Amino acid sequence: MFIIRDARRSDLKGLRRLAEMLNTVNLPNEKAALEEVLDVAARSFAGSIESARDRQYLFVAEDTAEKQLVGTSMILAQHGTRESPHLYFEVIEDQRYSSTLDKHFRHLILRLGRDFDGPTEIGGLILDPALRTGTGASRLRLGKQLSYVRFLFIAIHRRFFRKRLLAELLPPLLPDGKSELWEHLGRHFTGLDYTEADHVSRKNKEFITSLFPHGEIHASLLPEHVQQLIGEVGPTTLGVKKMLVDIGFEYSHKIDPFDGGPHFEADVNNVTLLQQVKWVPFVAVDDEDAPQEISHLAAVSDPKGRHKFTAVGCAARFDLQGRAELPKSVIKALGVSARKKVYILPLDAPPPKES
Repeated sequence: MFIIRDARRSDLKGLRRLAEMLNTVNLPNEKAALEEVLDVAARSFAGSIESARDRQYLFVAEDTAEKQLVGTSMILAQHGTRESPHLYFEVIEDQRYSSTLDKHFRHLILRLGRDFDGPTEIGGLILDPALRTGTGASRLRLGKQLSYVRFLFIAIHRRFFRKRLLAELLPPLLPDGKSELWEHLGRHFTGLDYTEADHVSRKNKEFITSLFPHGEIHASLLPEHVQQLIGEVGPTTLGVKKMLVDIGFEYSHKIDPFDGGPHFEADVNNVTLLQQVKWVPFVAVDDEDAPQEISHLAAVSDPKGRHKFTAVGCAARFDLQGRAELPKSVIKALGVSARKKVYILPLDAPPPKES
């Protein structure tokens, strides 16, 4: 069984295993950085960070049989403050026409923007490559569970989060993981290659606001193939894009100033996934009598409890009284034998309603 729970300081060893394997922006292979992430997460789940806007929630997926972490996902309660603004390029279409030449052009313009009162960010997701493919992975739907658990948590603790939600998607990158947009643009203004800039920006993005042009940048001056990358979604994130659009997100015509990845945003009240979360009574059924295909996330959340948050993918169904029929193994994993209700989220939520 796999459970998704709040990250704890004791998870450092497990996180380092994942970081050594992947070493991404979301999970850097640096002990000090991971220790800081875990400390902030632990205090966030406990509610001991005074301002809810400063909290960052890291969820970990744990293989309970092997006793190891196999994935993570994150929520940043607010991305963009007065101390650390959210930076982006606004993508603007500029049309020009000359009657003398009878020529018409459409140009893309990039303008650096800053948000000092930013949205809640649906942070990055990491999953052990061994669990991404194959029949077992398909049945477990662990990647989808890690993705959806962030929306489940927001629905449970709505008051902690902003009215707008943001998801930053990865664009197409070079085989070595570098960004062509950065190499053709950002590098000229900072003197740093993509890897160096990424490393510095994890702690401070001041160099972007100080060194980048404050006016408009005409993307038409970039090579044609680089222009085509602006706002494009990389092949590994196409599934994420589809999921976001399905639940109510839209491309905001903003991109990441480092790699050109598109920003998708949504009003929290329009996200259908949040509307699907229910607080329901449950009854226990024998595991062998439950359906085998994982269809729901069942969760409990208690900032004052020993375990702050736990979610389990399960084959839930509902009886005539509206109670969720949960396998006994799921009830045990959630530690809810003494409770009467759990939060439930279907893994196949309906698409947004037509306006």
